[in-house]
Amino acid sequence: MRRRIIRGVVATALAATLPACASGPPGPDDAGYVSEIADGRAYKDRQFGDLPDCSPQTEPDCSPVPPDKRAALLPLPYFPIDPVYSVPASLRLAETRPVLEMPTSTGTLRKYQQVGAIEFVFEGQPMTLGAFVENGQPVRTLFVPFADATTGTETYSAGRYLDLHPTTSGLYTLDFNKAYNPYCAYNSRYECPFPPSSNRLKVPIRAGEKAPGA
Repeated sequence: MRRRIIRGVVATALAATLPACASGPPGPDDAGYVSEIADGRAYKDRQFGDLPDCSPQTEPDCSPVPPDKRAALLPLPYFPIDPVYSVPASLRLAETRPVLEMPTSTGTLRKYQQVGAIEFVFEGQPMTLGAFVENGQPVRTLFVPFADATTGTETYSAGRYLDLHPTTSGLYTLDFNKAYNPYCAYNSRYECPFPPSSNRLKVPIRAGEKAPGA
């Protein structure tokens, strides 16, 4: 199954519970932010636990977690919500939108255009993450896959994802508390692209979703 299925439950959960946390600045500045993130996580757990098993007939309103694995995998494990992992960022657009072939969990290659680079500062260090859209698709959402120093230990071995909604200003809030696992983390039927080398951070990002069953 293709990665676009991922957006169903995740996007619905965030839209329903995080109306104040758009892709652009300002970042979280009060206790309400923590409550909103927690509510979004609880909503996602309910959806993953209550919806029928995914199949071509029921997607996207379905759960990627098979019924026989729900007791072991739900509720999903997360790092504590920490506003320090929500940072201002800007998008530096690519001049030519190069096409990259990303390896996937099924051994195939998926083509993505690099829209640009998300530039931000974390723990005093300037960093960048490539922002992508699937080749040939309109830019409705920026796909930001990433790996970090926790990948393969505390977090899923194939990396994690962030989605950003394009802004006219080019300014964003990069919120790692919203980092989520690809659906192949729960179900091998899914085809999930791996983060390219340019999107592998050397620092640990202890925010967002942990490895399944952690």
